[in-house]
Amino acid sequence: MRKYTEEEIIQAIKSGKTIHGIFEDKSLEIKIKEYVPYICTAIHAGNNLREELSKISLFTPEERKKEEDLYTNELISSFPVTLTALDSRFEYDLNRNQKKCVYEKAWGKKVYNRKLTKEERAVSLDKHARFYRILNALVFAIKEKFENCLIIDIHSFNWQTRLKESAPVFDIRTLCPKKIRRLNLLEVFEKKLKEIRLPNIITTVDKDTISKETGYMVSYVSENLSNTTIIPLGIKKIYMDELTGDSYPLVIENLRNGLFHAVLATAAHFTSRFENINISKESLLPKDLDPAVIKVDTALGKLAGQIDTLQYVNPINLQQEKKKFLERRRYEPKFHYRQLRIDPYEFREKLYKLPVSQISDPPLRELYRSVIDSFAVKIELLTHIGTPSFLYNSLRYYGEPSSLDIANAKFLLHAAKTSDDMAEEQNIDAEQIKAECEIAAKNLNIECNVILSSKIVANAMVDGAKRTLLINKKSKVSRKELTSLIYHELGVHMTTTINARKQPLKVFIIGLPQNTYTQEGLAIMWEYLSNSLNLDRLRQLALRVLAVEMMIKGMSFSTVFHTLNNDYRLSVDAAFTLTTRVFRGGGFTKDYLYLSGFRDIINLARKRDISPLLTGKVSIEFIKTLDQLIERKIVVAPDNTNIYNKKKISSDNQILDYLVSCIK
Repeated sequence: MRKYTEEEIIQAIKSGKTIHGIFEDKSLEIKIKEYVPYICTAIHAGNNLREELSKISLFTPEERKKEEDLYTNELISSFPVTLTALDSRFEYDLNRNQKKCVYEKAWGKKVYNRKLTKEERAVSLDKHARFYRILNALVFAIKEKFENCLIIDIHSFNWQTRLKESAPVFDIRTLCPKKIRRLNLLEVFEKKLKEIRLPNIITTVDKDTISKETGYMVSYVSENLSNTTIIPLGIKKIYMDELTGDSYPLVIENLRNGLFHAVLATAAHFTSRFENINISKESLLPKDLDPAVIKVDTALGKLAGQIDTLQYVNPINLQQEKKKFLERRRYEPKFHYRQLRIDPYEFREKLYKLPVSQISDPPLRELYRSVIDSFAVKIELLTHIGTPSFLYNSLRYYGEPSSLDIANAKFLLHAAKTSDDMAEEQNIDAEQIKAECEIAAKNLNIECNVILSSKIVANAMVDGAKRTLLINKKSKVSRKELTSLIYHELGVHMTTTINARKQPLKVFIIGLPQNTYTQEGLAIMWEYLSNSLNLDRLRQLALRVLAVEMMIKGMSFSTVFHTLNNDYRLSVDAAFTLTTRVFRGGGFTKDYLYLSGFRDIINLARKRDISPLLTGKVSIEFIKTLDQLIERKIVVAPDNTNIYNKKKISSDNQILDYLVSCIK
C-alpha cells in the first residue's frame, strides 16, 4: 500500500482526489474511493507501538490486543470513505484529549517501566493531533460538497472477561448531539442493526449499556465540526476469541455485510433529511468497479466458459435409443453422453482459489461467492453424468418439487378445457419454424443465427456462446406453439444472452445461482403476455413437475412414459420427449422449475418492476442487488424488454388469467 505524508493526504483531500494508502509512519490508513456524505472510522483498530516504547512497555503485545478493537478495520473496509488508526491506544488514545491520551496506567497497571520523556510524549501527541487535522480536512471537504457530514465511529468491547453474556451485540452510544434524535437516525440505525443475521448468535441492540462516557471523538466533532453528526457504535467481541486474539472469519463476514447495509440505510436517511442533498442510497456507494471484482470476474469467466450443462447432459444416441424403445415399450434406454473435457478436480481447485475475499463491495462479494459455490455443485453434477450420483447432484443444484408445486400441477391437470384450448394442427415444420424465427428476430431487433439441429431434445434451444437459436429438425408445431417458442426462446433466452454481453462483468453471461429457475419463469411469463400461452401449455408444464416427481420416487423410464401416454393422454412422441428430458444424465430435475418459476415471476411482477431480471443470466434472489448495481451504473439497464409492460401483467383470456391467479 502506498505511503503518504500529511501534506500529500491533505492536498489530495483539498483537490477532491481519491486516495488509498497509509501515513508514512504507518500510524493511520485513509481511503477515499469516492466523496460521499458519510465517513466510517475505527480509531482503536491498531496494535502498532513504536520501537522505543515497545522496549519499555510492561504490556506484552498479547495483553495490548485484549484491550484494543481488533478487526474493526475489517468491519468498515467496504465503505467508500474510511479513516483507521493503526497505532495502539497504549501509545496514544484517540478517544481521549491531549492531556489524557498518553497512558501512565491502563486497566490498573503501569504501562511503562519508567516515565516517558517530554520528547517521547511529544511524538505521540503529534500523532494524535495529526489524526484530527486529517479528520478536519476530510469533513470540511465533504461539507463543501454536501453541506452536512455523518460519521459512524466503530468500537468493540470485551464480554468474556468482563461482562455477562447478556450484554447486547451492538451498543449504540447516544450521548451525542441532540440533532441525532431530531433526525431519527438512531431509530433507523437500530432497526437495521437488528436485521443482521449472525451464525449461532442472536442479534441484540441496546443503547448506552456498556459505556455512559462521552469519548473525545464525540466531543471534538460536536465542538469543532459544524453540520457534522457522529454516532459511536460498540460491538461485542463475538467475532473473536478474546483470550487468544483468534478471529471467527464467518462472523466477521456476516458483521461486515450487515454493517454495510445498516450504515448505508442510516446515511441515506441522514441525507434525506436535508433538502439540499436528497440522494438515493445507491449514490452513497462508489460507481467505479473495484479492481478486485474485475480480477475475479475475468478469471471466473475463463473457468466457467468451459461448462455447458446441456451440451453434456443431452444424449448423443437419442434417435437410436428412441427407435429401440418404441419397438419394445418396456425397454429401458441406455443413453450415452459426451466425455467431460475438463478436469473437475483441477476446476474446483481453481474455483476456490479465486480471491473473492479481496472484493471490498459486500453485494458483489456475496454475489461472486454464491456463483462460485453454485459452480462447484454444477461441476459435481457434470462429473457424474450417466451414474446414480447424477440425480443426487441434480437435487442439490436444481432442487425438487415441493408439495405445493405438485398441488399446483394437479390443479392445472384437472382444469376443464375451453374453446380457446382446442388443439391446433401441428403443421409448421422445422424449416418453416426457422424462417419465421429469423423474421421474428429481425422484428424484435435481435441479432442472432437460427439453424437446424438433430442434437437437441426440445423443439428449440438457445446456444448462448454462439448466439444461435437451434431448431430441432424433427419439430412440428402449431401456430400458437410457434408464437410461444418465439417469445420464449428469442424474447427471453436470446434477449438475456445479448444483454449479458453488454455488461462490463462476465458473471452475467456465466449465470447467477438459480438463473435457470428465473430464466424459465420469465420465458413462460413472456408466452403468457404474448397471448400464446394456453391451458395445454400449462398442462405440459404441470406434467413436467409430475414426471420429475415420479422419477425421484424411483419409477423406471418405461413406467413414467406409459403413465404420461396412457393416464395423461400425451402422444407417443410427446411422452417419450418429456420422459427423456427428466431421465437424461441419470435424473435431471430441472424441468419442475418452469411452473414454479412462472408462478414466482408473475407474483413478483405484480409487486414491482422486474425488468432488471433481463440484464443477463440473473436470478430473483439477487434482484435488489441488481437494482443497486443499475443505479450505480455498474450494470447496464436492459433497453430491449420486448412485450413487457409492468402495468399490465395479464393476457387477453380471462379464464386463463383466473387459472394463473390460482397457482400458489
